[in-house]
Amino acid sequence: MDDTIKEMAIRLLNTGYDDLPPHEQRVLRRIAKRIAISENINTRFNDNLTFGQRMADRVAAFGGSWSFIILFAVVLLVWVSMNAWFLARVDAFDPYPFIFLNLILSMLAAIQAPIIMMSQNRQAAKDRVEVNHDYEVNLKAELEIMSLHEKFDELQQHQLEAILQKQNEQLEELRQLSQKLDEDNRKK
Repeated sequence: MDDTIKEMAIRLLNTGYDDLPPHEQRVLRRIAKRIAISENINTRFNDNLTFGQRMADRVAAFGGSWSFIILFAVVLLVWVSMNAWFLARVDAFDPYPFIFLNLILSMLAAIQAPIIMMSQNRQAAKDRVEVNHDYEVNLKAELEIMSLHEKFDELQQHQLEAILQKQNEQLEELRQLSQKLDEDNRKK
């Protein structure tokens, strides 16, 4: 392991490199190599989805939309209207309490609920990946800022030392001039 990474862990995080969790070690390695850590989580996550997972996401997206609600309301209204009209004229295929409609609705709910839950579970997993990634990006930014503060403080310290040295040189020159003036005044 590179000594600069171990030194950064002690200097910035006040702990040894080996004591850090893997994602924090990854951040330190990226800082040391000057590599960006941010990435598009959506692309990484969506590239690994199977056909069934993509379909579940589409079904969940459609099932939770106003389009689905409006379409579903229209289908229910047509179903009930047609059966009420047929009931008055001839034998209805699903007479009033609409048992067949209830069966279809129950089957739809029985299929739709697990599909939506699969999609939600995948979204929760994606959210966990995003949270971990956000933590790494924030940690890297924080460590970079801390490092910049150290560099800035060191630069200020060098500037102050240079100013003090210059002032000491000027004071010494003033003392020498003062002594020379005193000697010149004594000679007169």
